Amino acid sequence: MTLRLARLAAGLILIGLAGPAAAGSAPKAVVELFTSQGCSSCPPADQYLVELAERPDLVALTLPVDYWDYLGWKDTLAQPAFTARQRAYASARNDKQVYTPQMVVNGLKPIVGSHREKVESVIGRSDGGLPVAVAVSETGAAVVVSIDASPDGSPPGEAWLLPVAKLREVAIGRGENKNRTVAYANVVRGLVKLGDWSGRPARFEAPLDQAKPSEADGYVVLLQAVDDGKPGVILGAAKGPGL
Repeated sequence: MTLRLARLAAGLILIGLAGPAAAGSAPKAVVELFTSQGCSSCPPADQYLVELAERPDLVALTLPVDYWDYLGWKDTLAQPAFTARQRAYASARNDKQVYTPQMVVNGLKPIVGSHREKVESVIGRSDGGLPVAVAVSETGAAVVVSIDASPDGSPPGEAWLLPVAKLREVAIGRGENKNRTVAYANVVRGLVKLGDWSGRPARFEAPLDQAKPSEADGYVVLLQAVDDGKPGVILGAAKGPGL
């Protein structure tokens, strides 16, 4: 991790940074849950994520992974890209911590997803908000993303569009969760790179049908630092209408 990125990460974890977005509109933290339908320890974390998804001050996302499919049940929502994202986080942290259920807060801190007190503690350290304001709007058949300029110390990054399914219930027929029906909130259905962000004010557009494909009914936008090609700290985020 570069010195510049490390300093920003420490600031976000310890004291948070204030963003210029309108009051009440900007999430203070992004929580990503890496989970699997084939993981018997995951349902409590899945339920907790459902609760977190209802909070207006958070972007809470479910990213189902596929590496437990061999246990007898193929996860119906998993994508290899989500497994790759979790492993890239572990590589960036250099800790080899890839497991389910795992929550990652603001791209930095891995926590067992069912450990509510620990997750809430880390979220609480982000009360100052994310450092860069991100806004989304819809114009005709397009999603328009506006990103503010970087405050001092923020590294450059990438803007990503994530289509999500707001709620999905899955009846699991085999494996460790056989005969259970589990609800999943804000299930990511794709990772679409909008472009690079240099730290200056930026504007990106994407077709609305790319943000809301047939398997999604909402979307979020993430602005994320990148360090040596690996995902870093979340710099900003915004939720589309209805989320």
